[in-house]
Formats: sequence, C-alpha cells, structure tokens
Amino acid sequence: MDEPRNTSAATAPAATASVTTAPAAPAHAAAAAGVSAAVGGRTSISEQAVAKVAAVAAREVPGVFSLGNTPGRALGAVRDAVGGTNATSGVHVEVGEREAAVDVSLVAVYGNSLTVVANNVRAAVYGAVEELVGLSVVEVNVEITDVHLPSEPTGTAPVGGAKAV
Repeated sequence: MDEPRNTSAATAPAATASVTTAPAAPAHAAAAAGVSAAVGGRTSISEQAVAKVAAVAAREVPGVFSLGNTPGRALGAVRDAVGGTNATSGVHVEVGEREAAVDVSLVAVYGNSLTVVANNVRAAVYGAVEELVGLSVVEVNVEITDVHLPSEPTGTAPVGGAKAV
C-alpha cells in the first residue's frame, strides 16, 4: 500500500526541514515496548508547522494577551468574523536542515514585567520547538509591540470629579 509522499520539499526547499534519526530497532522490539517503530525515509517539517507549534507555546505563557501587532490583530479580527483564522499570526520562522530561528511579536498584559514575559515566551518556544518538532532552535526573538490595558470597571467615578447626570 502506497502512502502519500511529501512533495513540498521539492517545490520549496527553504520552507521545510529534514529531521534525520538514528536507525531504528527492529519493528517487533519497538512494538513490544509500546513505541512505534521508525522506518527508513525522510521527514519534512514545513515552516507553517513549526510556526504553529511556536505560536501555541507563546500563547500559553501568562502575561501574553495576543500575538501580532495592532494592524495584524485588526486584520485577524476581520478574518475571524468571516470564518477564517491564522493560527500563526505574529510568528515568523526560518527553518533549515536541523535548526530553526523564530521571531515572535506579541501584546503583553499590563501589570506584568515585560522582560519576564519575553523571557518566558522565549523559554516556552525553545522547549516546544525542540521537543515537538525535533529541530535545534538557534534563536527566539521576542518583540513586544503593545501593552493591553484592562478595561475600566463599570460604575467608576468620571474623570475630573464631574458628576454623572
């Protein structure tokens, strides 16, 4: 039975990565251990896949309000309204044979140390890409483009002592 082949590497070599693994143990030994056996071949991982892994990891960090910059978030809101989504908004990756570089732009939540948020995002992206994708991460650049301010609670006094009528 033939399985579909990944042909994206032939059309866009810069957009995929090859992950080479050591020769696998015999299939029967791996199956007995509950681990799927690796067979000969090549694995290609697209930049889109790496970007999604990085985006999910960055969004899970406390203090991150959203990914992307203000115009990008506005476009994303329009896209969401018409039924489309862009899970990698605010994340750009460059993938090589065994390495990846990641750029993340985000909006932080007011009240959090921006350097701590950036460091936590960097650590989360490093860990997720290296663990889930199997590529060595060369660098993770974090750009904080804005700070989200919490909305005023309802029932607060108007500014300047003016009384509501």
